[in-house]
Amino acid sequence: MVPFALAGIAAFAVASIVCWLAGAPEDWLHTSVAGLLLGAPGLTTMIVHDRHRRRRRALSHPEFRVEGA
Repeated sequence: MVPFALAGIAAFAVASIVCWLAGAPEDWLHTSVAGLLLGAPGLTTMIVHDRHRRRRRALSHPEFRVEGA
């Protein structure tokens, strides 16, 4: 899910820049900035959840190995 969160944050960043440069209504700019700012805690939550999920799976399935971690 982390790549989806990163893509969403990037999309909101691009939308914020476009709204700012194009002189879009302020509500659009505020909405895109809010999406950008609210994406950060969501991304952090997903990263922590994935880390714990890997640990839980390794404990419940000893044959499970995480490559590159």
